[in-house]
Amino acid sequence: MSGLRTSKGLDVEVRSRGRVPKGADAYARQKVLAVTGRVSEPVLSARVKLTQAVDTSAPRPATAQAVVDVNGRPVRAHVAAGTVFEAVDLMQDRLAARIARARRYGERGRHGSGSGDEAAWSTGPGHEHRPHRRHLPAGERRIVRHKSFGLARQTPEDALIDLEAMDHDFWLFTDLMSGYDSVVYRDPRTGRPRMASLGPVDPGPETEGLLGLSTVPVPLCAVDEAVRRLHMTGLPFVFFHDTGTGRGSVLYHRYDGHDGLIAPAL
Repeated sequence: MSGLRTSKGLDVEVRSRGRVPKGADAYARQKVLAVTGRVSEPVLSARVKLTQAVDTSAPRPATAQAVVDVNGRPVRAHVAAGTVFEAVDLMQDRLAARIARARRYGERGRHGSGSGDEAAWSTGPGHEHRPHRRHLPAGERRIVRHKSFGLARQTPEDALIDLEAMDHDFWLFTDLMSGYDSVVYRDPRTGRPRMASLGPVDPGPETEGLLGLSTVPVPLCAVDEAVRRLHMTGLPFVFFHDTGTGRGSVLYHRYDGHDGLIAPAL
């Protein structure tokens, strides 16, 4: 424990963008400390970003995003609301839920599972307070962010834990047993967690009954074709087998309306 910062001495970094009202930064700091104060593990860092959109006529022009490092595992919450203070309140609730779920499933992985876990996975915090994605015409959209990094070699269950903790639409990883690039995500229709992979995988007994395997073949294509698929389907992301690299990559729809690309480092 030596050298680790507990929540009592935690310095919550708050950044603001736009005309964020006075006192919102202190309010956000207080709310994050209220969440981390109930966490038994060391909290190494906490960052918050508050944004007030210029167009205040938008349905939810205020957003709040928090990233908290709980003993080496980052946990993220990202919400939108009518006002910055309302967004901070929602962020607090979502952050607390994400931390609790990450801890619960971490314990489940170490000590076995109960029959109620399937329901817990399928009825977790929803996306109703997520920021709306801006819709740009296909001709105006471009790939504005290309992230390339070494994918973690994980079990599907650990990938699910990271998916929940980071509050993302998908989590790209390399399956520990099979060695295939894979992705876990929540089915946009049912909310149930699913997995797609470049090759056959066995999720193992830890995730049996919790994780559905996609039966749709992963498209083998170049980035340009993945862009066309993403725009045509309207889905938040496309997982594809990149013909240029031979690896699994994800092209996704960003909140600003443009596209982002995540690819394994070669």
